[in-house]
Amino acid sequence: MPETLTATTHVGVTKLAGHIGAEISGVDTGAPLSDEVIAKIRDALLEHKVVFLRGQSLNYRRQVAFAERLGPLTLGHPTLASPPGQPLLEELDSRKGGKANYWHTDVTFVDRPPAFTLLHAVVIPPVGGDTIWANTVSAYQGLPPELRDLADRLRVLHTNDFDYARTFNRGEQVDPALAKAHEEFVSTVFETEHPLVRVHPETSERSLLLGGFARTVLGFTASASRDLIRLLQDYITRPEHTIRWHWRQGDLAIWDNRATQHYAIADYGAAHRRGERVTVAGPVPVGVDGRPSVAVSGDASAYYAGGVDH
Repeated sequence: MPETLTATTHVGVTKLAGHIGAEISGVDTGAPLSDEVIAKIRDALLEHKVVFLRGQSLNYRRQVAFAERLGPLTLGHPTLASPPGQPLLEELDSRKGGKANYWHTDVTFVDRPPAFTLLHAVVIPPVGGDTIWANTVSAYQGLPPELRDLADRLRVLHTNDFDYARTFNRGEQVDPALAKAHEEFVSTVFETEHPLVRVHPETSERSLLLGGFARTVLGFTASASRDLIRLLQDYITRPEHTIRWHWRQGDLAIWDNRATQHYAIADYGAAHRRGERVTVAGPVPVGVDGRPSVAVSGDASAYYAGGVDH
């Protein structure tokens, strides 16, 4: 029988900002953990939306074993290839085009975006490379009542089909690694209709479901859609709703993907930055009116079956 930690294990939770973020201490996620410790981590995650654990010694197997305590896992990504022998891992490597320097919620272009994301810092640049998270629940709560009422009724089409390479390369020369990553990213096109406001399945909180994959507000023109999305995004990314994390090698960040957006700051030039990410499967989002999200194009069933055989 594997050894488990005793119920007397002290789990420290230190709040880091007014609306989002906490640091957890006293936990080694690479070791066997009791159900009580896992429950404390999950409670902190639901309350603070993103939690951070310093100095975690994780390889693929240990990270997967810990993540599975939070729920069944997905494959690493719906379209991007995982490293050989590590099907549940997405490698975020700056040398391979892995820069997510735009506000997004993970994988909202499928009808069941992940519930939780776990990112382990493997290589950190000497300067720069922080990540910012935003609380989409407190952003929703901060909307003027009239705008909140409108948002409750809207549906938005999300897709992975946008030219990331052209958008985020500057100047005449296209980064070959970024261009290659984009080609793989859109190798299968997904489109999903989501409620703009989703009801959290565990906390019943309402949050704004937008981010970089949101393209069109149903019933509105392209220009009006852009204006509405930009308006609501401005509320999400207000500094009051955010936290910025300065990574150290070995850090583990876990966030509730149903209640956050994040942005990886690409301010480290040619320095190397690499993280290893696994994701816990989530349910189909449901709107205020009880209507679920609907897949429009693309079959993501294989992505959801990640935890079956690894």
